[in-house]
Amino acid sequence: MSLCNLLRVPPIFIMDELFKTSFGFPDLADIVFPVNNEFVNSTLSQIEISESAQYYKAIFLSFIKIIVSCLIFCSSSCLFVLPARYLYLVYFHVVSVCIVLLSYWANIQTLKVIYGKYENFETDAFNKDITWDVDGFLYLLTELQIAHFLYLLFRNLILQCCLSLVFDFLQVFTTNQSIHKVFSFSFTIPTLVAFLPGTWRHGFLNTVTVLSTLLPLFIMLKTLWLNLFTITNLIRNGYSRTRETINNYGISALVEVEWTRLQIPSVLRIFWAIRVLEQILYLLTDMEIQNETLFGAVKYLLIKGCDTFTAVLGMTSFVSYFCHYIGAFFQWVLLTDDVDDKSIGTISAVLFYILALQTGLTGLDPEKRFIRLYRNVCLLCAALLHYIHNVVNPLLMSLSASHNPSLNRHLRALLVCGFLIVFPITMLTYLWSHHSVSTWLLAVSSFNIEIIIKVLVSLAVYSLFLIDAYRTTFWEKLDDYVYYIKSFGNTVEFCFGIFLFLNGVYIMAFVSGGAVRASMMCIHAYFNIWCDARDGWRVFIKRRTAVKKIESLPEATSAQLSELDDVCAICYQNMGSAKITKCNHYFHGVCLRKWLYVQDRCPLCHDILYKAETSNVQTQDTNHLQDLQNVIDADNS
Repeated sequence: MSLCNLLRVPPIFIMDELFKTSFGFPDLADIVFPVNNEFVNSTLSQIEISESAQYYKAIFLSFIKIIVSCLIFCSSSCLFVLPARYLYLVYFHVVSVCIVLLSYWANIQTLKVIYGKYENFETDAFNKDITWDVDGFLYLLTELQIAHFLYLLFRNLILQCCLSLVFDFLQVFTTNQSIHKVFSFSFTIPTLVAFLPGTWRHGFLNTVTVLSTLLPLFIMLKTLWLNLFTITNLIRNGYSRTRETINNYGISALVEVEWTRLQIPSVLRIFWAIRVLEQILYLLTDMEIQNETLFGAVKYLLIKGCDTFTAVLGMTSFVSYFCHYIGAFFQWVLLTDDVDDKSIGTISAVLFYILALQTGLTGLDPEKRFIRLYRNVCLLCAALLHYIHNVVNPLLMSLSASHNPSLNRHLRALLVCGFLIVFPITMLTYLWSHHSVSTWLLAVSSFNIEIIIKVLVSLAVYSLFLIDAYRTTFWEKLDDYVYYIKSFGNTVEFCFGIFLFLNGVYIMAFVSGGAVRASMMCIHAYFNIWCDARDGWRVFIKRRTAVKKIESLPEATSAQLSELDDVCAICYQNMGSAKITKCNHYFHGVCLRKWLYVQDRCPLCHDILYKAETSNVQTQDTNHLQDLQNVIDADNS
């Protein structure tokens, strides 16, 4: 945790407080539309027509509050994105202002005590003759408590000297030059003047204190005026760099660069940790909730930890942090580092925040908010299982296809697959035994059933490849079996995508709508339904076309294969059966079919295998795609 990240946290707290008040819009709504506000209704009913100016005054003050809140929000945002050097300068100026105010407060408090003691001194000192000897000095020190006066003055004098030195150091750091000694001396002027008895009357010291406070403030205003051109150049250079980055690399590159420069995840984690610590201290000091159970305390912290948009962002950063290490743990188990270890953290953060926005998490009542947070976490767990499967599936295929003899790696991959089967089943058992049927439960169940089927499909393909690895002869039906199993898995996944889309339509129509939910449904319909259907149909057409082409080629006889006595030029395996192309080359039918998925030329002589037939097939493919598009358009209408 760097100091710069810590300094970016206070602007987030300011924005968080503004989100808590909703920028003053609810106050304006209560005044303009006092439908459900009994207090406003009763107040407005008492206002006569001649007093309607109060009503407009309240509206005007609400508008002022909204404008000021927006200006504070913009200022906090600008402070948050400042470069580190300028961020330090801003905080040094803020600390300088705090030092000046502290100096003024210390002087005022000291003078209040002096004024109280001076009244006694004034009435007693002149009613009795004081001899300037030992007895007279003892009288001054004991009866009139002059020693106490001097102690207060010297204590304040030492404090003002220290504040003056700190103020001078901050000015040297920000302006590279020391302030004039007169301005440093201004901190101690009220205390030094207070040593003179004749100045304790008629508020003279108050006037001196105010004037001595204005001198350091004048220095700061002068420094700000001299740095006005620097601020202008900073804004202009930042705007030019932003525009250049967008024009050359796009908005995504700009966001990535700024995200890395500002270290936003770390800043949000610090913000949320401090926020939770504040709530913990409140739990420890509030007598009403001090005796809460551990579950009740955790529940309270989670509810308060997602009551604003900035708080949800902070919680999202912690979710991303934990999910990152969950992904790293499974990569360690699988002994692989090929997958981007940051992707799981990024994906989980985006998913968690979208779920929070989609379900209106911040606007719910505390109890409903906790339930919604629990449901969102369940959906996030299902998404994590899918990510883990995406990590282990390529590893399984690689281990089986490469004939890897490492038993340790095989067992680790199978252990993860077992976890991906047992954990969803356990989760489904718990959810269905503790919750009634709902749209959320159906969505979570579909995700878990889908991951179980995907793992079983991966294990089936893995088993087929292992069997093929220990066969001594070429297994021509292997490709068909793998295709059938994968097609079954893709079909089930496509069906679940349609089910989730219909489930979302029902939620949007009868439970809760919203622009975020509608946008996510459109994205889901395009990527998980339309794109999958289009790609699956293209693969099916390519495979069917290749099968037709292969079936039209003549089969090689045993005599021809014995006379050839060669291996397949594609897979380099012995040929127990083969197809003969028009250019009189021999290949396995399965190998040639896979080759035709890529191109229609012979692997050896590069002669075109089909001419007229190819164009006819392409025409049929286009017609099939158009038919599928018409069916989908009709379904959407």
